[in-house]
Amino acid sequence: MKSVPQRTCIGCNIKKDKKDFIRIVKDNQNNISIDRTGKANGRGAYICDSLECLEKAIKNKKIEKSFKMQIDEAVYENLRGVISGK
Repeated sequence: MKSVPQRTCIGCNIKKDKKDFIRIVKDNQNNISIDRTGKANGRGAYICDSLECLEKAIKNKKIEKSFKMQIDEAVYENLRGVISGK
């Protein structure tokens, strides 16, 4: 039997199955995007599918720390739209 990969949310630090998270990806050109497939190339960070976890991650600068770069407010607005729009 194959084991399911576990990941940790950068907002609430809860560990769950990889498929239960939204993956945020930074590619080679430093573009930040949402990866619903979980297979896009680049550095990934995982977050629960809730605005509460996203706001916590933004407040504590967890996304910036994960990708080691400043993140524009427009990227955060895009993430809020994707998560709230489901």
